[in-house]
Amino acid sequence: MIITIIDGYTDEPAGLGVPPYLGIYPRYAYGAIKKANKNAQVFYLTIDDLRFTYEGEQGIKTRNKTPNVLKAKEILEKADIIIYIGGLHTPGKYLSAVPSQVEEVAKFIKHLKGTKILGGPAFMGSAHGGGTKISSKELMLAQTVFDHIVYGDLEAFLYDFFKNPKEADPLRFRTYEELKDYALLGAEVVKQFPDYPHFVIVEIETQRGCPKAAGIGGCSFCTEPVRYKTIEDRPIKDIIKEIQILYDLGVRHFRIGRQSCIFSYMAKPNDRVPIPNPKALEDLFRGIRDAAPLIKTLHVDNANPAIIANYPQEGIKIAKALIKYGTPGNVVAFGLETADPKVAKLNNLNSTPDEAYEAVKILNDVGAKRGYNGMPWLLPGINILFGLPGETKKTYELTYEFLKRILDDDLLVRRINIRQVVVFPGTPLWHMREKVKIEKHKKLIQHYKYKIRHEIDYPMLKRLVPVGTILKEVRAEVFDNGLTYGRQIGSYPLIVGIPKEIELNKLYNVVIVGHGFRSITGIPIPVNINNESSKVLSYLPGLGKKRIIRILAQRPFKSKEEFLKMLDPREREFYEKITKT
Repeated sequence: MIITIIDGYTDEPAGLGVPPYLGIYPRYAYGAIKKANKNAQVFYLTIDDLRFTYEGEQGIKTRNKTPNVLKAKEILEKADIIIYIGGLHTPGKYLSAVPSQVEEVAKFIKHLKGTKILGGPAFMGSAHGGGTKISSKELMLAQTVFDHIVYGDLEAFLYDFFKNPKEADPLRFRTYEELKDYALLGAEVVKQFPDYPHFVIVEIETQRGCPKAAGIGGCSFCTEPVRYKTIEDRPIKDIIKEIQILYDLGVRHFRIGRQSCIFSYMAKPNDRVPIPNPKALEDLFRGIRDAAPLIKTLHVDNANPAIIANYPQEGIKIAKALIKYGTPGNVVAFGLETADPKVAKLNNLNSTPDEAYEAVKILNDVGAKRGYNGMPWLLPGINILFGLPGETKKTYELTYEFLKRILDDDLLVRRINIRQVVVFPGTPLWHMREKVKIEKHKKLIQHYKYKIRHEIDYPMLKRLVPVGTILKEVRAEVFDNGLTYGRQIGSYPLIVGIPKEIELNKLYNVVIVGHGFRSITGIPIPVNINNESSKVLSYLPGLGKKRIIRILAQRPFKSKEEFLKMLDPREREFYEKITKT
């Protein structure tokens, strides 16, 4: 029996599976199949493998070529079972991989003879972009293309299906006890992932459901509590064991990201704001470090700022554990969404602006120190969501003023993520969908997005990574229109634009020489003064046009010292570190 898993990539409120991030769904699916039938031949393909196979190079943005891409068509045509995993619930901007949707994968697989199964969050539909209301079109298409649509856990369905197809229930959910074997057996699929072994960052699950939702209901727009009605914390030993197996397979980058709030892991239920459990987080991250001592990236994802603000001592202990056992460049994404109290109440949001501000301040006090890779150790991110019911012009003003307060108070946030709300069936927002006035507020949204990017993001980036900062181990991912784009491996890494073509899929240390609104410009170091182009030299701080002309006229320099003599004494120390001849 030949089984093919097609990873269409997933992005949802509490999980990311877009390369270089390997999500939970393909691993669990692979493990469930192997537990049910250890002799099953299981192939893992990405949607980019299909794009490349059927559309050629123009069908993909970039990729690392894997053996599978060369035989994808043969694998698909011989497959007895084809499993497609997809679902885009929190659409964003992606660098080197773009998530698929049902209508795209349908044109690739609808003619194939194998039994087709749809899994992942795609059963609720996918968002083409922010500001959309999910229509029934995609869901109806899925019903015509797929023989089975899984509404519960894909891995639970697949295990049952390969044991006895007639008894497989597409609505069934698994427990963490059942998941244990699936996760361990499924780890080996990472070897078929295009970014394996050096650049893959594996998403690790710690919890499902939303602690706040279990107490007083979830945020109006969120699909997490729609899918998972109760809270379940994954046992520490199971998490550590899965990481240990992946580590033994060569994985060195991990994102403890599959949860709605890392500060709520094993927390005590308490209505709106659960009581955090610092000891559990300390035990978890210490155990991860013991099992994977040479880990290169250990980051997290979401956090509810209300927990840190209401339980500052516990919050500080958790933050210190993330720093002690984690790696620099770590970010916790705060779901503020809006600074308008009326909109927050109507949409049952996580935190108040005062709570979010206090949490930002606490994390700055603990984690703003710069780490060995050039980034601060642990910073907050802020999620802003435009288009919620109840918004007025005052709403946008209040949100801008909140962000401006953070900037004016010399605090740091790693990034401000501005999205437009997506309305999914089953969410509370679905029942208020007539109150979502994206089009009515379109000009206001554009105005305030522009204002935030120019007046807050830009100066914030200059403060976060000033000119002259050296970021270590930036992976070059994409070359486009004269620029190479790269980023460090991590939870929310900065995109670095490099003004020349360099070899992709290599790690570079870069010196920061300029700032955009959401990205930065960097030059790989050491800079070879004798060989570098005038274009690249023009980006270097302090040289200026006249001095660059002198440099070009006097090249080649016989030594670095000969070049350094052209500089002012205050410049020499910097150029001593970043140049060679």
